Amino acid sequence: MSAFSPPGRIVIATRESRLALWQAGHIKARLETLYPACRVALLGMTTRGDRILDRPLAEVGGKGLFVKELEAALLDGRADIAVHSMKDVPMLMGGEFALACVTARETPLDAFVSGRYASLDDMPPGAVVGTSSLRRESQIHARYPSLAVASLRGNLDTRLRKLDEGRFDAIVLAAAGLRRLGLGERIRAVLPAEISLPAAGQGALGIECLAARADLLACLQVLADADTAACVAAERAFARALAGSCDVPLGAYGEIRDGRLWLRGFVARPDGSRIVRGEREGAPGEAQTIGQTLAGGLLAQGAGEILADLG
Repeated sequence: MSAFSPPGRIVIATRESRLALWQAGHIKARLETLYPACRVALLGMTTRGDRILDRPLAEVGGKGLFVKELEAALLDGRADIAVHSMKDVPMLMGGEFALACVTARETPLDAFVSGRYASLDDMPPGAVVGTSSLRRESQIHARYPSLAVASLRGNLDTRLRKLDEGRFDAIVLAAAGLRRLGLGERIRAVLPAEISLPAAGQGALGIECLAARADLLACLQVLADADTAACVAAERAFARALAGSCDVPLGAYGEIRDGRLWLRGFVARPDGSRIVRGEREGAPGEAQTIGQTLAGGLLAQGAGEILADLG
């Protein structure tokens, strides 16, 4: 039996995209199973990041636009927790908030989706790849310089519709979202990390609450996954040390192998003309240090010049 009493009611703030609602519904179902006496409800919200679709996310404030309205609902008491894709959570959180837990990860890798081609290797010169991510764009430019890359905004269903309407020859999305919505058959190829290193936190869900809510922090711990949390902590420490955001083409990917945490990371120019890469390994309990050390190594290799140019 638990040594604490969970709240009698938990309201989950969530974006209203189909994927965000799936993610929040997944956490809702797990909480209802763990705490049958607790009533769990969803509070759907449309964030500024969801409303502004005519410009790249990096130009309008970054992925934090998907989080701020949900945090406002926590502050004013309309909601108790918020469920986020960890890749959307800003690297620096306000002190009034806490990341209560990170749950077990879906695949963190990117997916190639196309009705015309089986892979990036199959695409002819001039073919257009859609993506919302400077991280993906820089890696595509570096490895496939003959391909064109165009901005693709909107939720997952909107992006698939734009592909099906012929606006793009292919698009690149997070594989986790497609799988969670039962759309795995749309994936023509999962891109290995060597081709498209994921974003920090990609594929993982995080649950946020107010730092003062000790009751929630306690009852949510049962949902935490230690390996995922360590990998995401290392990835976020790396990105934080390099001021990682939507306007910085940066990737970070941690894996647990034989009890060790292996972290890879890169920083690039958006056009892929220069990429600085590195990797570090250590104990999972040293996740923050691993991320910071890798960032320091990349800065020593010239990542600071790339970041200065982007600034």
